[in-house]
Amino acid sequence: MPAPIQKTKKAPSIKRKATAAFAFFLVLAAYFYIQNNGVTVTQIEVSSRKIPEAFSGYKILQVSDLHNKSFSEDQVNLTEKMTRIKPDVIVFTGDLVDSKRYSEDEAVTLARKSRSIAPVYFVTGNHEWLSGKYSSLEKKLKKAGVIVLRNEAVELSKGPDSVRLMGIDDPAAESGGYNEPAVAEKGIRLAGGEEKSDYTILLSHRPELLQVYAKYNVDLVFSGHAHGGQVRLPFIGGLIAPNQGLLPKLTVGKHTSKDTTMVISRGLGNSVIPVRAGNQPELVVVSLRKNGQD
Repeated sequence: MPAPIQKTKKAPSIKRKATAAFAFFLVLAAYFYIQNNGVTVTQIEVSSRKIPEAFSGYKILQVSDLHNKSFSEDQVNLTEKMTRIKPDVIVFTGDLVDSKRYSEDEAVTLARKSRSIAPVYFVTGNHEWLSGKYSSLEKKLKKAGVIVLRNEAVELSKGPDSVRLMGIDDPAAESGGYNEPAVAEKGIRLAGGEEKSDYTILLSHRPELLQVYAKYNVDLVFSGHAHGGQVRLPFIGGLIAPNQGLLPKLTVGKHTSKDTTMVISRGLGNSVIPVRAGNQPELVVVSLRKNGQD
């Protein structure tokens, strides 16, 4: 009886391998494109008995860490999203520019178009100071109608009520990388942070200084700087952040210490690390709510 004929498996052809590899890289490229260009909108509610009645429902739109990034020509894709949010006020929390590849055009365009949506307030990040060209940017932002807060405070009014908005320079303006908590404290004191007041909001680029903000009983802080940890892993969170190192704790969302609530934006652009993963660019919208108790 003749031996049975054994069929041999054909190895995948070079063409099939090339097609599979191309499809894989196409999917990977699409993933990273979305991760670095698809802007998400995160809604956060902050409630307190100290929030005045007229400010219940007040919407604050936070924009942070642009780092020269463009979202289509003249920032149209980004500002259309911002317009649909219908914010009462817009706050820029630093690093509109990038010190490694300095350009003002993207930041100034965004500032000018944002000002047509709502009043805009700005504080510096470390990159504004590290660029050595901040004075030029500040002049252009002011010309665009942005209110620059440098260790000072203003009153935001709505109807018969008001809240206090403070803004401080990033510690890089003075510290040279040393004793940053002390520099931030100095900024808060110059802005009147030791004075007793009603509901107080602080714009400060650095989230790792939460304990400093809590020391002065600031009610609400807006920060950026951490870029969401750059790469976000399931069940772990952010992988790395400046001034916090590996597996940082303060990279995104809402955090509390004592009576202080801090909101951290993942930001919009990139700097030293050029890509994001699991961590899309973000606009943050905080809605204030008055309640009967803290």
